[in-house]
Amino acid sequence: MSSKQQEPQQEPNQQETAQQQGKQPRQLSEQEIVRRASMERMREMGIDPYPAAEYPVTGYTDEIKANFRDDEGEPRQVSVAGRLMSRRVMGKASFMELQDSKGRIQVYVNRDELCPDENKDMYNVVFKKLLDIGDFVGIEGFVFRTQTGEISVHAKKLTVLSKSLRPLPIVKFKDGVAYDAFDDPEMRYRRRYVDLVVNDGVKDIFIKRTKVFNSMREYFNAHGYMEVETPILQSIPGGAAARPFITHHNALDIPLYLRIADELYLKRLIVGGFEGVYEFSKNFRNEGMDRNHNPEFTCMEIYVSYKDYNWMMDFTEKLLEKICLDVNGTTEVKVGDNVISFKAPFKRVTMRDAILEHTGYDIEGKSEDELREAAQKMGVEVDKTMGKGKLIDEIFGEKCEGLYIQPTFITDYPIEMSPLTKRHRNNPELTERFELMVNGKELANAYSELNDPIDQYERFVEQMRLSEKGDDEAMIIDADFIRALEYGMPPTSGMGIGMDRLVMLMTGQTTIQEVLFFPQMRPEKK
Repeated sequence: MSSKQQEPQQEPNQQETAQQQGKQPRQLSEQEIVRRASMERMREMGIDPYPAAEYPVTGYTDEIKANFRDDEGEPRQVSVAGRLMSRRVMGKASFMELQDSKGRIQVYVNRDELCPDENKDMYNVVFKKLLDIGDFVGIEGFVFRTQTGEISVHAKKLTVLSKSLRPLPIVKFKDGVAYDAFDDPEMRYRRRYVDLVVNDGVKDIFIKRTKVFNSMREYFNAHGYMEVETPILQSIPGGAAARPFITHHNALDIPLYLRIADELYLKRLIVGGFEGVYEFSKNFRNEGMDRNHNPEFTCMEIYVSYKDYNWMMDFTEKLLEKICLDVNGTTEVKVGDNVISFKAPFKRVTMRDAILEHTGYDIEGKSEDELREAAQKMGVEVDKTMGKGKLIDEIFGEKCEGLYIQPTFITDYPIEMSPLTKRHRNNPELTERFELMVNGKELANAYSELNDPIDQYERFVEQMRLSEKGDDEAMIIDADFIRALEYGMPPTSGMGIGMDRLVMLMTGQTTIQEVLFFPQMRPEKK
């Protein structure tokens, strides 16, 4: 073997890789060929189709319309920028529609005013022939109202800002009904950048999403709680019962897990002396995908010292009432056929009473075998790997959960279902836990946190027994977390809210993909 060190191999570029794999360049459509030719024609005319200089925007479509007054003296001078969305060429005078980040506005273009000198190329060639729907342009001019009553911008100068090489799908309307719409869900989610441009209302969903987060932050900050950040890569996937994604750390040569929850790290901070901490975390669970689940999702978790789950219920219903008012101006939202009221207080029902009411079966005091037999008689799918907690969870999920449309706290879960929760002060077989059900789905999960390190260790051991039986969602013993508890954690209440589901509710959406900019999808077929 030669002792000479080998030269590092260079990464092949995309073109070389495509050639090696026998791939041909993408076939351009006729419209794309025309647009590229227009781009080159602009360059020949000395017009950069992608200029680098800053463009001075002085007005936006929404505020221009809102602030226009017919009795103004001198017309307001503005500089606007956005996409060309439509154009009506009529000889020496034309109209175009400009779309910016706030909305749309009509622009009036007159050849002789746009080109006051003898050279009329900016109008006759660039505007009429080389610009395409989707191109970004800047317009300098003044605001006025047309004879038909539409507030518009009278163009004095046009600047090409960016050439669009692919045609946008143009949504057309007839008698108020859209046709040729860009409405295929798979295409919309894969090409969200197009969806946001051409479909009205999509951007509003994500504006409201930001309002939800801001409202929640305001509420927590007003109470003096601190926003923190905890690790996404974790050596032990803890804080929830879920299947993790596994990766590998090359430098340390160890497996790592994408976090399924940030709970155990946040409670370490409570041990460290913070009174209240919260985090908006990206969590990852290697599980199914449907209308309510995405493998990557956003969760908010908050932990507050010297509180219990009763306090947290009061805190949570006031929080959600505030968010609904901040986002929608009312405490009611319509989701599908249901009108949901977030006006506090919310109804409270124990887990035992919920199952008893909807199935007639009393879970109290029942053994694992009795619960499995009862579940099978109810038609609930179960298997031998499930312990008491999982069996009860399946019964509730199948027979009860979907019936709670209005916000309802389901409280006092059996101890087998809640390995991180303090035992109930009045019944050691139960825990001080609630889940908030809204529109038939869990929205929030909260505990009086277990701070007894010996009890916590025994609960982890029981979880390991479930893992040995085949439960791949059972928790792993986190020795460092036990060590943290041994230093002492004050009485604490913690709560987690699925932010994507909350945004679904606040925007009236029925699928999680509608509230994620880029939901997870199968690889696109080429």
